[in-house]
Amino acid sequence: MSNYEHRKATQRIKFTDANGQPASGKDVHVKLVNHKFLFGCGASDFVPPEELTEEERAKLPISAEQQAVANEINRKWLDLNNYGTMHFYWGMYEPVEGQPKYDQYMRTAKYLTSKGVTLKGHPLCWHTVCADWLMKYDNATILQKQLDRINRDVTAFKGVIDYWDVINEVVIMQVYDRYDNAVTRICKDLGRVKLVKEVFDAAKAANPDATLLINDFNLSESYRILIDGLLNAGVPISAIGIQTHQHQGYMGKEKLMDILDRYSFFGLPLHFTENTFVSGHLMPPEIVDLNDYVIDEWPTTPEGEERQCREWKEFYETLFAHPSVEAITGWDFTDGAWLGAPSGLLRKDGTAKPAYNELKRLVKEEWTTDYTVHTDTEGFAEVTGFKGEYEATVDGNTQKFTLG
Repeated sequence: MSNYEHRKATQRIKFTDANGQPASGKDVHVKLVNHKFLFGCGASDFVPPEELTEEERAKLPISAEQQAVANEINRKWLDLNNYGTMHFYWGMYEPVEGQPKYDQYMRTAKYLTSKGVTLKGHPLCWHTVCADWLMKYDNATILQKQLDRINRDVTAFKGVIDYWDVINEVVIMQVYDRYDNAVTRICKDLGRVKLVKEVFDAAKAANPDATLLINDFNLSESYRILIDGLLNAGVPISAIGIQTHQHQGYMGKEKLMDILDRYSFFGLPLHFTENTFVSGHLMPPEIVDLNDYVIDEWPTTPEGEERQCREWKEFYETLFAHPSVEAITGWDFTDGAWLGAPSGLLRKDGTAKPAYNELKRLVKEEWTTDYTVHTDTEGFAEVTGFKGEYEATVDGNTQKFTLG
């Protein structure tokens, strides 16, 4: 069992009283309030009802009871997560050319960041949920509009959203044939490496300090070979995104460790960007594309919830113990989101499953720092704890500091 020492730091901190004077020879209560590590989930693109005006709430197409459930789901989300993925699928964010949903998204983003949440936009370039209106243009124009879109959105949200999945699922992008789309067209035209370099360079130019990810579900050697080629071409990848939608069953710790070994080879941070475990029956193994599994109802079950809890626990513990991993994101927070699957940490009515309670226990109880230190004559004390943002209280005075 890891003691997670690589997640901790020790620093000598100076503490002051309410008058700004050194808190000499005092007991100081120090408490971690926000991990440096990113514990995340998919984030909604709306503000919870309790944050809206009465007039706005009255216009909602849901009942007061449904609004109460939405508020409860939001509270539970914030109780667990410090990292959220907002969905910037081009076809959804800008369904009509020149009319992006900027105001709606910015309001949500500012609400979440005000709660201490770090945000990531997903994705800037993808062949699925693409903007249909791109199809009327030639390839050169499509590419220019794609680069313009990246510059516009990364610039507009700079300082609010500084993490981006720049391009999504490139391994299959060039050969994707389920339906015609503008991004596959330009990927065929330019090739994978050229297109990825174009979009990353555009994102880097728009926000040089952003954390820029490549992201994929195909964890075969094809992805490793692609990443190697991209790094050799000078693509400014900040972190490697790894998806594990495990609707057909948990991969197990041995396979997870193999993925960690193979992708930590590059020396880049690893972000487990999209992860799901179902708490009902498993999707049949013969399904190749998860989107092809369409059923009327996919209920959660007590046995499934216990299984999901065990799997999430081992997954979190394994990844938090590995020094290359910087972020873990669960994809669905409530059941019935993607594919109608029981893949949430909450049931549809907003009640918590065992997995939610266990992950919250790990993050907020087992992997936390909350104790008292004693200062010397100059007000200094040595603090050891998990890296992140802290509050310290002495004689009624609270000050903030960052460890690590």
